[in-house]
Amino acid sequence: MRLKDSASISAGYPFRGKIPEVQDSSIIVVQMKDASINTGIKWDECLKTELTGKKKPEWLNPTDILVAARGNHYYAVQVGERGSNVQAIAAPHFFVVRINRFDVLPEYLTWLLNQSPCQKYLEQNAEGSMSKSIRRSVLEETPIAIPPLVKQKAIVEMVRALNREQKIIEQLLRNSEQMMSLIANDLLNQTF
Repeated sequence: MRLKDSASISAGYPFRGKIPEVQDSSIIVVQMKDASINTGIKWDECLKTELTGKKKPEWLNPTDILVAARGNHYYAVQVGERGSNVQAIAAPHFFVVRINRFDVLPEYLTWLLNQSPCQKYLEQNAEGSMSKSIRRSVLEETPIAIPPLVKQKAIVEMVRALNREQKIIEQLLRNSEQMMSLIANDLLNQTF
């Protein structure tokens, strides 16, 4: 199965030139610097803007998936519930993947697109020498597997558990570093 069999894919909003910052606007644009696999979309850092092009905007939905079209890693991030409270659009360096089937979980598809088989396919089909990018047709042809919903839900729960474990481990490492720093300070204070 190909991605285009389960979703429609469109390019982000085509701004002409630099994306203008408009403080009192109700429209938010998600740029590549605002999103990552680890943090998702950092909504507080997104730019408020006005639409400068003639194209009618396609507002982002919570179930939409943004896929980076440029760079060394074509990561996918789900818009999520936070995106339902705002009028948000994707910058032109993203593709917007909108699932059109009821038997596909956006969390699962986001996870799958970030896994090595999909990433390898995208990297092999990227174009450009200095700045690599993928075409929409390449993303549309990305091979995917859609297991039953029960299996998708199990995978999503495993991913969530792994993310929780990772946060706990990171906190333990920070605590250990602080403890070692305190020990070093104590030793130095006793010496002087």
